[in-house]
Amino acid sequence: MTFIHSALQKLLRLPRRRPLFLFLIALILLFAAVMAYQTHKPLPPGLSLEGQLHRISDSDIEFLYDLTYQGTGDGQGIGRTEQMIFERTLQAIGEARQFIVVDMFLYNGYYNRDQSFPPLSRKLTEKLIAQKTQYPELKIVVITDEINTSYGSHPSPELELLKAAGITTVLTDVDPLRDSSPLYSAGWRIFGQWFGQAGHGWVPNPMADTAPDMTVRSYAKLLNVKANHRKVIITERTLIVASANAHDASFYNSNSGFLVKGAIVRDALVSEQAAVNMSAKLRLPAYSATSEGSGEIGVRLLTEGMILKHVLLDLSEAGEGDTVWMGMFYLADRQVIRELLQAAARGADVRLILDPNENAFGNDKIGIPNRPVAAELLEKSEGRIQVRWYRTGSEQYHTKLLLIEHPDRMIIHNGSANLTTRNLADLNLETNLQVVAPSESRTAGQVRGYFTRLWNNQGGMFTLDYSAYKDERAWLKRVVYTVQRWLGFTTF
Repeated sequence: MTFIHSALQKLLRLPRRRPLFLFLIALILLFAAVMAYQTHKPLPPGLSLEGQLHRISDSDIEFLYDLTYQGTGDGQGIGRTEQMIFERTLQAIGEARQFIVVDMFLYNGYYNRDQSFPPLSRKLTEKLIAQKTQYPELKIVVITDEINTSYGSHPSPELELLKAAGITTVLTDVDPLRDSSPLYSAGWRIFGQWFGQAGHGWVPNPMADTAPDMTVRSYAKLLNVKANHRKVIITERTLIVASANAHDASFYNSNSGFLVKGAIVRDALVSEQAAVNMSAKLRLPAYSATSEGSGEIGVRLLTEGMILKHVLLDLSEAGEGDTVWMGMFYLADRQVIRELLQAAARGADVRLILDPNENAFGNDKIGIPNRPVAAELLEKSEGRIQVRWYRTGSEQYHTKLLLIEHPDRMIIHNGSANLTTRNLADLNLETNLQVVAPSESRTAGQVRGYFTRLWNNQGGMFTLDYSAYKDERAWLKRVVYTVQRWLGFTTF
């Protein structure tokens, strides 16, 4: 310490170096202040919403899923798909007469030239325009993330078509959210944000080689890794909350969701109004029904940090005689990992179906975070936690589904949120549903049947043993995963 103090005194006595030294000190203090504020600032009003538990009948809720898997009928494995989410979404749009609110993270048709996908984004766009044309008084609002314009580098073809048809569109401004990569984002906020993103791009687009090139400034904004990650469709009749994007290149991803009816529609509109308020002066339509439903099923809308609160609470109640099922694209949050280990220690049967994290947007990945996390869970639980990998090809097991099965009831969490800090710590915009259903209800049976079908490979090749992706370098990936998590330099 004496040496450091002496060196500082010498620097301060040098006239030519003193201004530079003071500038560096001021810059460090500015960085620290920006980092501290942007990671602890108040959330925009209305975020981290904890809705009330609404009672509905078993007939007012539908479990939806998409699956891509290999069939076994001829012994050679044929690629098959089951698509429910967007089929039901298009049907719900066609039934709307008063309003439609869509909040969709990925909403575009970009994919690499050597790939081919059904035109999912175009179908959604055409259905919305057709409904608006047939019912001109119908209010339609489409909310999405700036990723679909590559953060201001180019217009979105889908949004331009919607606007031309008289449909209101909102690009979410996520800058008011807390920073998830504070070291990088502090520099971007100090030096980069003032110059905008528009211009002639020349940087290859990481989403797909058919997507327009990006400006350097857009790429710099992308590296903040913040998003409106919600996937919500609301009409006066129904609410759909799912993990699926209206993104052509995501067509074959396996996903899950719920369609529900009743007063929870009002909670969804309140949550979407909070998202809109971050970006535009716009009032969303109001839900006119006033009566509260009744029934054996409880449904609650949760956003952002309230998702984590209820996931942890519900896992903490799992023990002897209970089963915890999870189907997850990304599992990395330390609090969730701790609760899974404690549930297994209390005697709960914990079974996880995880994506092997092989690819994203057509780019190869190295298995982070799921492979090091799975290795940790098996090691620390001494084998009590069981893991199977979804048998993916070039697609993803993009599901975010948690089922806690008690003898008398089931608690289900499903929606847009991966079980990672980025998705659960008020850093992204996220929407989930919590469903509480009697064990003998139709809904409980459907979700239980989904998991047992995949776990036991009933009627197809869905999942693989843990050994299929057992990695001798898991310790190294755990180090990389830990360092990424500490620094915030992750995409999970």
